[in-house]
Amino acid sequence: MNLPLYILAAGTNSQITYIWEKATIEAKVIIVFLVIFSMFAWSIMVSKSLQMRRARRLNDLFMSEFRAQKAVLDIHDRRVQVEGCPLFIVYQEGCMETDARLKQPDGSRKKHVSLKSMEHIKRTMESAVAREALALESGIILLALAVSGAPFLGLLGTVWGVMDTFAGVAQAGRADLAAMAPGVAAALITTVAGLLVAIPSMFGYNWLVHNLRVQTVELDNFAQELASKLETEFLKDD
Repeated sequence: MNLPLYILAAGTNSQITYIWEKATIEAKVIIVFLVIFSMFAWSIMVSKSLQMRRARRLNDLFMSEFRAQKAVLDIHDRRVQVEGCPLFIVYQEGCMETDARLKQPDGSRKKHVSLKSMEHIKRTMESAVAREALALESGIILLALAVSGAPFLGLLGTVWGVMDTFAGVAQAGRADLAAMAPGVAAALITTVAGLLVAIPSMFGYNWLVHNLRVQTVELDNFAQELASKLETEFLKDD
């Protein structure tokens, strides 16, 4: 789905077709660039929305399973794999580090770990939280660029087109509405294209950033809950 492309290519709208024909080559290049930019922005919005929706669903399922287990390492010991679940990745990283600290040369597990080892486990989980937050955030910067840059590109095309129009009027020595209107109208189409890119990107960006913050807070809260359970179960009472 690409709104600027749809509007500019609609053959039933004779006014837009006429304005497109009157646009300068610079305006057409800017509009084509904005159309491509819009395609990337829409693809990011759709893909990140699906990614966050899937992550939220898997997180809910994993939390139900996590809180139902008796021991904190039960899911890890069953070798369960949950692809695309940020909470599971944090859990897996914490459990792998805990398991490595508990392992003895004969393959058995110690009952407790030291405070220093627990601090290493916490830092491992914090790193996992940061990596998952960055993975969810990847690509969103393109929407921020669309929101801030597209209107200015459109304005550049408009100013350029108006400049060309006035230059043509000055050369022709005739300043009437019939001579100026087509050029000005063609120049304004780049601003319209820029806004058609920026407005959906703005709504999409704000929605995605809100969901990203919610999921990042959930990751932090889960890491703290997991650390608390690991301390309760494995930390020595020194």
